[in-house]
Amino acid sequence: MNPKAILFGLFLLPASLAPSFAGEASGVEEVTKAVLAFNDAYEKDNLDEYFSWYLPGATLWINTDLVTVEDYSKDWYALIGGGGAVEKNLLTELKVVVNPVGDAAAATYRLEVHTRYPDGKVTREQSQESDTWFKVDGQWKIAHIHYVTQPME
Repeated sequence: MNPKAILFGLFLLPASLAPSFAGEASGVEEVTKAVLAFNDAYEKDNLDEYFSWYLPGATLWINTDLVTVEDYSKDWYALIGGGGAVEKNLLTELKVVVNPVGDAAAATYRLEVHTRYPDGKVTREQSQESDTWFKVDGQWKIAHIHYVTQPME
């Protein structure tokens, strides 16, 4: 093989990878917007919008319990329907990583969550959340969440 052709090919290699990196950058922006919209719906108790972000069959680790999104949604609709509410859902330290293909992502962040229960009790918790997102039919959806929380002092 001609050494000049090999050298020329090496110069073209970075250019051929550029669309992949551009896709990752736009994917990060898309997932960041999705995470913010997802958490905004949660804070506003807009349950239809909030649960629309999940894929059917999605799972959640909530502290030590593994639950399906279907069971989680039943519990959450009952809580809000019974007079409970999210009073605060402050998101910080958001980090998003998108795979090179641009169809899967991980988002990690911290939350300060204040929840009022139907009996009037309010909990204040500091939480860490990791979300696994997949792009399905052009839309980012959550496949899994790992949520760890502890009471604030």
